[in-house]
Amino acid sequence: MNKIFCFLFLLFFTSFYSQTKLLSWNLENFGKSKSYQEIVFIANTVKDYDIVTIQEVVAGNGGAQAVAKLADELNRKGAKWDYRISDPTSSTAYKTERYAFLWKTSAVKLKGKPWLEQQYHLEIDREPYFATFEIKGKSITIASFHAITKNKQPETEIKYFKLLPQVYPNLNLLFAGDFNCPQSHSVFTPLKQMGFAPILKNQKTSLKMKCKGSNCLASEYDNIFYKTSSINYIKSDAVLFYEKFISLKEARKISDHLPIWFEFSMN
Repeated sequence: MNKIFCFLFLLFFTSFYSQTKLLSWNLENFGKSKSYQEIVFIANTVKDYDIVTIQEVVAGNGGAQAVAKLADELNRKGAKWDYRISDPTSSTAYKTERYAFLWKTSAVKLKGKPWLEQQYHLEIDREPYFATFEIKGKSITIASFHAITKNKQPETEIKYFKLLPQVYPNLNLLFAGDFNCPQSHSVFTPLKQMGFAPILKNQKTSLKMKCKGSNCLASEYDNIFYKTSSINYIKSDAVLFYEKFISLKEARKISDHLPIWFEFSMN
């Protein structure tokens, strides 16, 4: 009797708390420079996640085509994937790029059309790319973002993120990407006070040019901020993909950033 009860409880628990795995990755200069073998490696790295968001898709030079190739490769792995690619960001002072979302159609459903943030596109150089997904009847809106580099002071644009929940009061927002700024920086304090929390703390996510002994990571830049009142944290981590390469130089042909992931359920 106890075994039957435990089985029924487990069945109820797993169906009630639908778990989703989101991966975010700054794929440095993701475009025609990536070889077929590199796209296959990326596909094998991300294939076990439900939603993938990519930063630093090249605006020209085959960026959109590279995303299509990645989606095609993922579709060879046993699950059906769909994808969307943003228009180029409206950057005039810096480097314009695209973003991309890819997702398993069996796990999540895209709601409406993804969009680049418009209200603060002048204040935020590469404005975030939003997409709303439905998961078991509940919605989450992911904002994918790539900040300006550290020497250009990314906090000057991250400070506008505290205004985005007011711009989209009816959306269950989650911010993911490469902030070029650690989560401990005071610029994130307003978001934290609003109930957003980072999935990673004291986790470096960018690669050094050369390893110093076993130390190959440089800075704590990539993260995901989620609303604790509406999203349940289950697990998170960074993927040390560089360990599969014979040298850091070879690994950096894929990216100079680690992919990060977040497993969650929604209230």
